[in-house]
Amino acid sequence: MKKILVFLVVAAVVFACGDKKESASERILREKKEKSAQIDKGLGLGEITTVTLNDPLDDAMVRSGKAIYEMKCAACHKLKGSRVVGPSWAGLTSKRKPEWIMNMITNVEVMLDKDPTARKLLEECLTRMPNQNVSIGDARDILEFMYKNDIDNPS
Repeated sequence: MKKILVFLVVAAVVFACGDKKESASERILREKKEKSAQIDKGLGLGEITTVTLNDPLDDAMVRSGKAIYEMKCAACHKLKGSRVVGPSWAGLTSKRKPEWIMNMITNVEVMLDKDPTARKLLEECLTRMPNQNVSIGDARDILEFMYKNDIDNPS
């Protein structure tokens, strides 16, 4: 009798802690909460949830980021001064988290549609940032260049 009772208790615990399949609606709700939490933390929306910054800055990444900036970004974004088409990059690394910056670069359509900060910038600039198809690695190099710009041009 005692063995049966122990077996039933163990079986109940295993059953209660077993793998529970998540329904589609539960998965959607969970993902929505995760995205909302990401926005609330100022990280933006996208693959980038954490960035490890270099101290000191990586010179090769800075050079690569500068080259990408000159090729894809310079027409709309200036390194210091006022806005041209898009906002100036001056002081950007002190205003936004590195994850937000990288998500804005790599996931621009979703950011402009759903991130409150990006939407506010769109209202100010009146022009949608085009998707430049920047890879995550290239976006990281651009971020490194942005930090170098803020060091060289304190606001």
